[in-house]
Amino acid sequence: MRRRARCSWLGVDVADATPPRAPKSRRARLFDAAPVVVLVAVLITINILVVALVPTTVREERVTIPYSPTFLGQLRAGNVASIDATGDTIQGKLRAKVSLPGERGPVQTTLFSTQVPTFANAERLSALLARQRVEINARPPEEGRSFFETLVISVLPALVIVGVLLLVLRRAGGGTGGGLLGFGRSTARRSSAEEQKITFADVAGIDEAKEELAQIVDFLRDPDRYRRLGARIPRGVLLTGPPGTGKTLLARALAGEARVPFFSISASEFVELYVGVGAARVRSLFADAKAAAPAIVFVDELDAIGRSRTAGPVQGGHDEREQTLNQLLTELDGFDPSIDVIVLAATNRPEILDPALLRPGRFDRRIAIQPPDTAGRRQILDVHVRSVPLADDVDLDRLAAQTAGMVGADLANVINEGALLAARREDPAVTMADLQDALEKLVLGSERHILLSDTERRRTAYHEAGHAIVGMLLPSADPVRKVSIIPRGDALGATLSAPDADRFSYDRTYLDAKLRVALGGRVAEELVFDSVTTGAENDIRQVTELARHMVGQWGMSDRIGPLFVVDPDRAAAGLHADGSEETARIVDEEVHRIVEDALDDVRDLLYAHREQLDALALALLEHETLDGDAAHAAARIQPQTDTETRPST
Repeated sequence: MRRRARCSWLGVDVADATPPRAPKSRRARLFDAAPVVVLVAVLITINILVVALVPTTVREERVTIPYSPTFLGQLRAGNVASIDATGDTIQGKLRAKVSLPGERGPVQTTLFSTQVPTFANAERLSALLARQRVEINARPPEEGRSFFETLVISVLPALVIVGVLLLVLRRAGGGTGGGLLGFGRSTARRSSAEEQKITFADVAGIDEAKEELAQIVDFLRDPDRYRRLGARIPRGVLLTGPPGTGKTLLARALAGEARVPFFSISASEFVELYVGVGAARVRSLFADAKAAAPAIVFVDELDAIGRSRTAGPVQGGHDEREQTLNQLLTELDGFDPSIDVIVLAATNRPEILDPALLRPGRFDRRIAIQPPDTAGRRQILDVHVRSVPLADDVDLDRLAAQTAGMVGADLANVINEGALLAARREDPAVTMADLQDALEKLVLGSERHILLSDTERRRTAYHEAGHAIVGMLLPSADPVRKVSIIPRGDALGATLSAPDADRFSYDRTYLDAKLRVALGGRVAEELVFDSVTTGAENDIRQVTELARHMVGQWGMSDRIGPLFVVDPDRAAAGLHADGSEETARIVDEEVHRIVEDALDDVRDLLYAHREQLDALALALLEHETLDGDAAHAAARIQPQTDTETRPST
C-alpha cells in the first residue's frame, strides 16, 4: 500500500524510432548471397564427382520364374545357393548364371523370385532344400544402390549441414542478413539527406543544446569558412542527460538540419558472440561514413562498449567489448581533418565512460541535456499537440506547471494518454479533464476495481490523511494537490504533492519536511489503530534513501561532515563504498537518528492535530478522492501562501 506519490516524476527512456535502413539494391543483395551460392555449388559438385568416380554396385535384375518346373528343376539340379521365404513368396540366388525368361526376353542372371502355390507340399520342399544344402536367410539379400539413390544419400546430408550452418551463423550475427562471412559489416541504419524530416523545429525545451549544435550544422553546410581560419569542427560530440530528455531526437534533428547522410546504431549492436566482430563492424561503419562524407554517425547508449577499462573486479581483459572500444578509439584518432564526418554519441551515465573516450581529439564537446523547466515544458507540449485537436478549456500553461520534473518523453505520454481517454469517451476534442486524468494515471497508476473491507478502507483513509495533514501543516513541504483512497497501481491509496515551481536545489528544511510527510501515513496508523501494517513499505524505502543521501552525499550530518562517503555508482557496479567500516557504521547510526527524530516530530504533530486527521479521514471515506482545496477545507487548515510554501534556499 504505497501512500504517497513523489513530488517529482522520473522519466522513462523512450528512444525515438531509429530511421529505417535504406533498402539494398538488387546487385547488393546478390553480392551478399554470392558466398552462400558458391559454397553450396562447390559441395554439390564434389558430391557428384565422388559419386561418378567411385564405382557403385551394379544392380542385377531379378527375374520372376515359375515354381514348377523352373524353380524345382534348378533346385533338384543343385543350382540354388540361397533363398528367403516371406509367406508364399520365395526370393533366391543361383550358384551359376542361367538364361531365364524375363519381361524383355531371356536374361542371364542369378537372382530369381517365385510364388509357392497353396497346394504345394511344404514338407517335401523343406526336405529337398535341406538335401541340396540351400542356405535359408532371415531377410532379403542386400542389393546394390542405383546411381540416383547414391546421389541423394550423399548430397542431401551436405545440404542439411549447410542449412544448419547458415542458420547458426545468422543467429550468431544477430539476424542482420549480411550473408555468410558478413558479421564484420556494419549494421548501422543509414538515412539519406532526403529521408531526414526532423529538424530543430521539432525539438523544444532544450534551446541551449540546440545552440551548441548549430555550429556543427553551419560547419557541415559551409566548412571552408572555418578552414580558412585554421579551425576544425569537433570530431565527436557526446550528448548526456537523464533518460527521455531527447538525446536521440536531437541527433536526428541535427542530421535533418545539416541535410547529410545519417548513420545510426546502438553500441550494443557492435558486441557479438565472436571476438573481433565488434571491431570489424566499427571499421566498416567508419568506412561507410567516410565514403558518404559529409555525414553524421550516431552511436546510442555509448556506455554499452565505452565503460571504463579500469573499473570493476577484473581489469585489463582482452574480451570483445575491450577490442571494440579500442577500435572505436583508433577510428576517432584516425580522422582526416579534411573528411567531414562527425560522431555523435549519447549516454545516460557519462561518469562510467573510459577516460580515453573523453579526452580532447575524440569526444571534444560534451553537451548536457537536463529536464526542461516550466517554459521548456510548455514548448514541448506545443510540439506534441500539433496534431491533437484541443478543447477550448485546455490550459497548457497550467499543465506545464503541474508537470515539474517531467522530461519530453513523459510529456508526450501525457498528451497521448489524454487523446486515448478522449477517444474512449467519444469526446470531439481532448479536454483539460482528459489531460488531468491522463496525468494522474501516469503519476499515480491506473485505477483498480477491487473490493476492500471496511477495516482496510478505513485504515487506508487514515494513512493518506496522515500524509496530507503533515504536508498541510509543514510550511516547507510541497503543497498537497490530491488525496485519494481509490486503489491505483500497486497502492491502495495515494497522496499527490507537487511544488508550485521548478526547484533546482534543496535545503535541509525542505528535505526534513519530505521525510516527515513520507512518515505521516505510518504514524497515523500507529496513532489511530495502535499498530502498523506493511502498507508503509514504499514510504520507508523513500525515507531510508533520502536520509542516507543527506548523510553520505550532501554533508547534512555533523558527525560525518561534508564528506562524500556513499557513492551510488560504486554500489551499482558491485564495488565497496568509500570509507572505512567505522565510517559506514557512523553513517548507519546517523541515518537511524535522522529517521527517529522525524518519527518523533510527526507523532507530536499528529497527536496535537488529531481532530483534523479524523475530519480528513471521514471526508475521504465519504468522497474517496479530494483535490487540494477540498482536502484543506475538510481538514479545516488554511493553504500555505506561495511565500510560506517555498522558503528561500
